Amino acid sequence: MRVPPLPAEQWDDDVLSALAVMLPEERRNPEGAGNLLATLVRHPKLTKAFLRFNVHLLFGSTLPPRLREVAVLRVAHLHNAAYEWEAHVVMGRDVGLTDDDIDGIQRGEAVDELDRAVIEAVDECTAKSVISDGTWTVLREHLDERQRMDLVFTIGCYGALAMAINTFGVEPD
Repeated sequence: MRVPPLPAEQWDDDVLSALAVMLPEERRNPEGAGNLLATLVRHPKLTKAFLRFNVHLLFGSTLPPRLREVAVLRVAHLHNAAYEWEAHVVMGRDVGLTDDDIDGIQRGEAVDELDRAVIEAVDECTAKSVISDGTWTVLREHLDERQRMDLVFTIGCYGALAMAINTFGVEPD
């Protein structure tokens, strides 16, 4: 672990303010926040800015929650981000992903055309930082412009988060 969670005795008003963007008051503590947020709050200003963006992707995005989770799980798998993977398997199940869907995401496979296009979009963005014309065409058939924009930023945000998780050595809760 390169960057450990912030010890409880160092939690101050800046830390609590940063977490207020995402967490209810009763979870603004080392145990309630979990290892990831407890690590990120070592830099409260960055955490607050990041969480505002992340809250949009989780709760304000135009992308349907199920598709968001397809994308996030594929990102987590490609980046070998165990913390992100474990958290989003639970969230994925909550929005309708089955164990077969989740296994397929790991293999880069899906029965549904849109799910396949989302997986391909993640793979392409991860490998080349661009979605191919063919994949974009399929996405355009199913998603409006804002949804496609939210998809691209979801892929990028969770890719960045996976890099932070892996680099900092954040351990699963």
